[in-house]
Amino acid sequence: MAGRSSIEWTDATWNPVRGCVKISPGCAHCYAERFAERFRGVAGHPYEQGFDLRFVPGALAEPLRWGEPRRVFVNSMSDLFLDEVPVEFIRRVVRVMEVADWHVFQTLTKRAARMRDLLNGPLVDAARLPNAWWGVSVEDRRHGLPRIDALRDVPSPNRFLSVEPLLEDLGEVDLSGVAWVVCGGESGPGARPLDPAWVRRLSDRCAAAGVPFFFKQWGGVHKSRTGRLLDGRTHDAVPSWRRATPPDPARRRELLRTAAF
Repeated sequence: MAGRSSIEWTDATWNPVRGCVKISPGCAHCYAERFAERFRGVAGHPYEQGFDLRFVPGALAEPLRWGEPRRVFVNSMSDLFLDEVPVEFIRRVVRVMEVADWHVFQTLTKRAARMRDLLNGPLVDAARLPNAWWGVSVEDRRHGLPRIDALRDVPSPNRFLSVEPLLEDLGEVDLSGVAWVVCGGESGPGARPLDPAWVRRLSDRCAAAGVPFFFKQWGGVHKSRTGRLLDGRTHDAVPSWRRATPPDPARRRELLRTAAF
């Protein structure tokens, strides 16, 4: 389950870890769980085991096969910083980010404290990668705002928020140390409503702080009908991504043959 993605703020997804564990209200209607469980028991399918947690070492090298530079959402179907993911496996994932430096990697977590601790400790070199972006999910004040505080302590300038699903007004949220904000409503069965006033408040906070604001979707049961216009236009601001020249095919083949993950 990799390659091109329909997610508006990225180009590709990469899932060396699959499956997750719910920890907060934002997880209630998890799209990844809903997708994975459709294929539980389907022999040979990548999600034959549904949304059970598992590691896929065979997927580690996938980004090296993509010659065109991409923004890569890391573990769209899991959370790299789950307690159950060993530090050594996370180290293997970030080693790929280091080698495949022509891509921009976007890692998003709800386990902000573990990410902060590892990126200040045994994985501090990963925090310093110029092509690695580290983000936290923010769905409400109680669970989301403390994650932003933890994110600020990650020793990287490449910090972002995924405020999706936005479940309440975040108020005068502090965006210091944040370089990008993505916002969106919940989609699919049971989707909880998104109040436009909440989105405008966040958009205004981003404007005041000089932080690029990307509005992904209104969501709902039929998100294609609700679209992504806010006050008559799309909001597609993104940071200035680091751009690196990809290696030629021969060099990529050599990396695939010799790189140790």
